[in-house]
Amino acid sequence: MPLLYPLLLSAALFGIGLYGVLARRNAVLVLVGVELMLNAVTLQLVAYDAWFAETLHTGQVLTLFVIALAAAEIGLGLAIVLAMFRGTGTIDVDVVERGPES
Repeated sequence: MPLLYPLLLSAALFGIGLYGVLARRNAVLVLVGVELMLNAVTLQLVAYDAWFAETLHTGQVLTLFVIALAAAEIGLGLAIVLAMFRGTGTIDVDVVERGPES
């Protein structure tokens, strides 16, 4: 399989994730967008590792680090969203930025 196909899929995933981060107001959907971007990076690392076929498999090792980072990010992110909901009563990012009184 050519390297172009996974790279195009990865670029599409990253673009969708970036749109989700920039255009959404819901904090949980922002976290989903970040997860999509991390999955796009993971796909690129695995594609380049398969393409270069090196003996150390650096792309796969880095993919494990990205997966661990994504797990830590979602745990910490959901804890922040829960604290934000308890403090303001909403998970709308715009309301939290302006403050609850406006």
